[in-house]
Amino acid sequence: MADYDFPLGRALQQPELTQAQRDADEEDLDAALIDLAGIVMDAVTVEELLTQVAEFAAHAIPGADGAGVTLAHPSEARLGIRVWAVTAEFVREVDTLQYEVHNEGPCITAMRTRRSCISGAIGEDIRWPRFGPPVACLGVKSALSVPLMLGERVVGAINAYAYGLDTFAEHAMAMGAKFAGPAAVSVYNARLLMEARHRAEQLQRALGSRSVIDQAIGIIRGRSGASAEEAFGWLVKVSQSENVKLHVIAERLVEESVRRTRARHDRS
Repeated sequence: MADYDFPLGRALQQPELTQAQRDADEEDLDAALIDLAGIVMDAVTVEELLTQVAEFAAHAIPGADGAGVTLAHPSEARLGIRVWAVTAEFVREVDTLQYEVHNEGPCITAMRTRRSCISGAIGEDIRWPRFGPPVACLGVKSALSVPLMLGERVVGAINAYAYGLDTFAEHAMAMGAKFAGPAAVSVYNARLLMEARHRAEQLQRALGSRSVIDQAIGIIRGRSGASAEEAFGWLVKVSQSENVKLHVIAERLVEESVRRTRARHDRS
């Protein structure tokens, strides 16, 4: 069995390459890997990091007119798309059709099969009957998708696209595979960065909610002389009776108190 996914009934084109062409491709790959190693994680956003990886991939894979990098959802039970970045607008159009409209295409196939996926004539590719024709209408004919693996785990994929027929063959796939190993580490780090920032945002929201709840408790105690437990119990009771989150009730009470204070100040 071939170690890549290719449509049945269609031969994979293997263009003859000179040694000079192979040497030039290796130099491009080496340059892309050096650039990839130079990414500073804390200096960019997740989207910027993925865009940089996509740009390096477009440079590393021979024949690519544009490329994209996809970050997979962390759950093994849900092999879906978490976030993606592209190097060109036409790639964004292609991947929008793939991920958001038809849910089929080379990247999805590569991630599901854990094998590189090649297409030399997307519009005629029987694997993606809904995705292929509209992509061909954009003038895009060739695709190469390489899964990004850490051990047995799929963390994402690199996708290269070209306007010409049969642009990608085993040579391009080999270059993509060499780039994919280090890229998988960068993409995985991007996912860790995204998750860390998400947890930090959740903690910040939780701290903000706790602060406003404490303010509301103080206002209730100041007005009624109730204990902290009694004031908190009143907030919980209102939250449950109105089916509104506790911090929303607290924010409403604090804002009302601020308005009253300002009104008294304006009258004085």
